[in-house]
Amino acid sequence: MDEPERPDPDRLLAQVSAAEARARRGTLKVWLGAAPGVGKTFAMLAQAHRLRAQGVDVVVGVVETHGRAETRRQLDGLEQLPRRTVDYRGTTLHEFDLDAALRRRPAAVLVDELAHTNAPGSRFEKRWQDVRALLDAGIGVLTTLNVQHVESLNDVVARATGVTVRETVPDEVLADATEVELVDLPPDALLERLHAGKVYIPAAAQAAAQSFFKKGNLAALRELALRKTAQLVDRRRRADRQSTGERRLRSAAERVLVCVGPSPFSANLVRAAHRMTAVVRGDLFAVSVSPPGGAGTSAAARERILQHLRLAESLGASTASLEHEDAAAAILEFAERHDCSRIVVGKTRRRRWQDALFGSFTMEVIRNSRGLDVYVIDGEGESDATAALPDRSPEPAQHGPTARDFAVAIGCTAVAVALALLAFEPPDLSTEALLLVLGVVAAARTGGRWPSLLAALFGALAFNFLLIEPRFTFDIAEPAYMLAFAAMAVVGVSVATLVAAVRERAAAAQAREADVATLLSLTRALADAADTDAIGRATLAHLRDVVRGDLAMFVVPPGAPIDLGGLVATHGATDWLDDGVLAVARWCRDHGKPAGAGTGELPGTHALFIPLRSPRGKEGVLGLHVGSGGGPTTSQRRLLDSIADQAAGACERLALAAERVRAQREVETERLRSTLLASVSHDLRTPLTTITAAASRLVHDRVELGAAVRTELAETILAQANRLNDLIANLLFATRLEAGAVALRRQWTSLAEIVGTALSRAQLQQHQVDVQVPNDLPLLDADPVLLEQALFNLLDNTACHTPPGTRVVVRAAVLDGELAVDVADDGPGIPPDQRDAVFQRFVRGRHSAGMGLGLAICAGIVQAHGGRVHVEPVEPHGARFRLRLPLPAAQPRLPAPEDSA
Repeated sequence: MDEPERPDPDRLLAQVSAAEARARRGTLKVWLGAAPGVGKTFAMLAQAHRLRAQGVDVVVGVVETHGRAETRRQLDGLEQLPRRTVDYRGTTLHEFDLDAALRRRPAAVLVDELAHTNAPGSRFEKRWQDVRALLDAGIGVLTTLNVQHVESLNDVVARATGVTVRETVPDEVLADATEVELVDLPPDALLERLHAGKVYIPAAAQAAAQSFFKKGNLAALRELALRKTAQLVDRRRRADRQSTGERRLRSAAERVLVCVGPSPFSANLVRAAHRMTAVVRGDLFAVSVSPPGGAGTSAAARERILQHLRLAESLGASTASLEHEDAAAAILEFAERHDCSRIVVGKTRRRRWQDALFGSFTMEVIRNSRGLDVYVIDGEGESDATAALPDRSPEPAQHGPTARDFAVAIGCTAVAVALALLAFEPPDLSTEALLLVLGVVAAARTGGRWPSLLAALFGALAFNFLLIEPRFTFDIAEPAYMLAFAAMAVVGVSVATLVAAVRERAAAAQAREADVATLLSLTRALADAADTDAIGRATLAHLRDVVRGDLAMFVVPPGAPIDLGGLVATHGATDWLDDGVLAVARWCRDHGKPAGAGTGELPGTHALFIPLRSPRGKEGVLGLHVGSGGGPTTSQRRLLDSIADQAAGACERLALAAERVRAQREVETERLRSTLLASVSHDLRTPLTTITAAASRLVHDRVELGAAVRTELAETILAQANRLNDLIANLLFATRLEAGAVALRRQWTSLAEIVGTALSRAQLQQHQVDVQVPNDLPLLDADPVLLEQALFNLLDNTACHTPPGTRVVVRAAVLDGELAVDVADDGPGIPPDQRDAVFQRFVRGRHSAGMGLGLAICAGIVQAHGGRVHVEPVEPHGARFRLRLPLPAAQPRLPAPEDSA
């Protein structure tokens, strides 16, 4: 019998994490219909009444009745949130109040018309983004949607109905829905409702019947709704099978690659590829290829490419932007590297002669596909909002030359013609031809591609008109001259094209070099940054050379809110960081997505925020105040993202370094704890053993003991108890000193008094003590009790580690503005390998019986006073401990004798 297959732990962990995320998130139910009037809103309101009857806290956020009486009656008995009013171009609009819903926090809220576009100035541009915010807050949502608003079906709807729908909802919103319910109504029944005035008011109903509400359109939309619902149900079923551990029965998923370009029709290719991927249940890649450095591609074309890639991302695709001279080779190489089985390209719109002259990207892909399936799709049926942008050519647009460039080209040609006339010596015209080619090269270097082509044309015509016999006509008498004219034209055009291409690539290389230099300089600056403030300053110092505007960088710990306290660096003014802008920054950090101006998230603000993301998590955000001048360009945005990644990596490096320091401290703490236990077990056992033995003898042998013996035993117990108390006191004091819990009670005090008190406590009766402390030393602003303890520990250490008869010198003097106190002896000294460790806790000499805390306490007290202590050897033998204590800038004024009288 086969053993059951063990479940994959990683898959189980992922399923548990996903289940926890779903439990925290609100549920989303969508009523999907083929067209307005099928009954979506009515069905949603009926469900709301059922939930209310079950005791569920449900409120109406926004419901559009469109004048329908039965829908209006369904609102009776339901709590409705007040609408938010927005003044727009003299008109008062009533919008869904997201903030009110978040404050109310019901169990479920009704939000009609999911594809609605919010009024300018709203927190989010689209209502589906409001719904997503509600779901993230744990609030359930009931909503409605017509199938023509589904993003991936936008072009299909346009072809089927002839109507371009501008308001769309990403497919991922429907994919994340907990439940999708189809509200179906046959076209004939829907048309009856329309004519009866149950869909729109009579005037609007008549216009709708003549345009959108045609039977053929409704039938096509109904079919799309049924298919989309079936796809969603199938996806939910497969997800449930995988969550229960059921094996997948099919092979690995196919991968589809769609080629994205600047053509507005690329949006339709992306949608078609997404539908293909949904059918084969595969993965989608959207790839764009540009010339190295973007040479020859206009800003409008780059912006369209970026929008198409964003559309692909919204449909769940993985995107990539490549730079390569051969676009077809780059696409095929990417497809092979990522195991793609299908490639989707657009049908070319160029003439046959253009394909023959310049080559065809589509044919190159097909010719070199090597076993890959290539799908050529016609992108007709324009439905993309980017069609409003200039330059509709399906080929990459060029940088437009100016009139000055053409004038310079004509001037270069004129100079070349003049030189050719001066050098005219027939019948050999090679010198004249080279001079004209030189004019073409000069035009190409100064004006670019099109002016240089004009110069080549004029040069060839001038060569024919002025130099070839018969002169001053365009007739060519001899075949050799015809060949010379053709060669001149071909060489001129070829040279113009090559020089212009070199010029464009040189400009692109310079731009790339500038970006690389900026990133390299930033990398070096971030490598030297010691804290987040330094990271912020370095980042903004480089960023202000890339974009114009006020800058701000926030770095906050994970889970902490973003506020002005997390601001680590700024450039320019900061008055734009109001509560609304900070709310956008928080959304950007929490969701890990760019937000603000120029993005699809919270675009109603004049600020752009880029998240600082690292493998460790979300480090913070980078903010740019764009004002009214618009956001960064595509190339600036790409560099801005790279700079944000560099800053996030630097923040992660600091965080990891701090964690490493904490780990080292924990290791050191554990080592000290082990040393402490060893020291305590040894040093406390000796006095406890002595006390136990003496007390036991007193208890059991008290009859036989004389008074003198009992007194001696009692004194032994007292002495060992005092020793035990000193050990415990030193241990507690060292702990408090390390934790910074020892407060200094500063007062003006004399060093001579401190030295005298410490010497009276020290057991130095068997040593030769020499005290050299002048009485006129400056007073210290210090804690006399703690300083006396530090000096006593030094003297006690000397008494314990030097033999009787050793000379001990205590000397004090003012050196370099500090008070130096030396305790020197001529004992055996300290080995060189132990001098750096003697001031650490629990470090003891070879023959020491103490816990190794005395010198550590001494060093801690001196450092708490702002001083330092070290040990150095004394020749020929011995050791000198030197304390350096800071002297106050001013001494206290002592009262004069007459004042005291």
